[in-house]
Amino acid sequence: MSSTDTINRIAVITSGGDAPGMNAAIRAVVLAAENYGIEVIGFRHGYEGVLTNDFTKLGRENVEHILQYSGTIIKSARSERFKTDDGGREAAENLDAHQIDGFIVIGGDGSFRGAEHLAKFWQGAIIGVPGTIDNDLFGTDNTIGYDTAVETAMDALDKIRDTAEAMDRVFIVEVMGRNAGYIGISSAMACGSERMILPELQKDKPLTVDALVKHIEGVHRVRGDSSYVMVLCENQWPGGAVRLAEQLEDRLNFPCRPCLLGHVQRGGRPTAMDRILATRLGVHAVELVRQGKTGVMAGVSNNDLSSTPLPETWMQRKQLSQELIDIQTKLFNPVKKERHKAVQKEQH
Repeated sequence: MSSTDTINRIAVITSGGDAPGMNAAIRAVVLAAENYGIEVIGFRHGYEGVLTNDFTKLGRENVEHILQYSGTIIKSARSERFKTDDGGREAAENLDAHQIDGFIVIGGDGSFRGAEHLAKFWQGAIIGVPGTIDNDLFGTDNTIGYDTAVETAMDALDKIRDTAEAMDRVFIVEVMGRNAGYIGISSAMACGSERMILPELQKDKPLTVDALVKHIEGVHRVRGDSSYVMVLCENQWPGGAVRLAEQLEDRLNFPCRPCLLGHVQRGGRPTAMDRILATRLGVHAVELVRQGKTGVMAGVSNNDLSSTPLPETWMQRKQLSQELIDIQTKLFNPVKKERHKAVQKEQH
């Protein structure tokens, strides 16, 4: 596809786990398309809606005032049937029946793998828009929903710190991010947590109960009776925060409490950053379709609009900032300060 004159109708879906800001992205796609006289169809419930032909026409009147709402007005879902070759062919036939010229997928890596699957059977333009709270897609600095998820986790951690400080307790707060520690490190840093357990760090040198007990006891020696808050990414400890709290309490002489934030991280009003990012990416996706691009993700890198081949978004590993890891694990570690003082004392 090389001419923008051939673009008359675009389809859009939201797929996989929902993320705050998806509505803002839908709004941007519809309004940008309308600017060029392009019709937009929204398929409900992601790829499953493409298979069942569950669609609605989207115009300005449907989307103009939705950017402040979380969730997605066209719903989201996962579809096992779509992953088959028969499902891919059926989806392609339905898109052709609607005379769709461009297909925009708002979602994460699973949704983009679905887009790559669709491309085997359908010849129209396919563009991905990164909508996932995990922020784990290569090719964009941030993904839609990530900033809001961090704000949600930070708000919860601040409240947990209040009760932890009042009762001199250890709290293990479990956040989302089973494969990427972006929510974990950002919320831990924003709230001054004493310890974080992230997928990236567990791969190299997994923490043990002994190491955690030693660190907690060291912090208490330095600061006296006080709170201790640990951020744990999901799936990084056998049995999760509940089991870890039990193991620590068996070894320590004070209460340890688990707190699972769960799906609360997917909800809430999207932050200004997520609304702006979603708007930029939604418009960018429409422009990419008009330029005849296909099989790429619309992203923002170093604050500039970018496009990345869809397979690279999940095959290339997005690196967690070593600077943030160093700050959180080294500079603000009371136990290391205790050791440093001991060494100085020996030298004098």
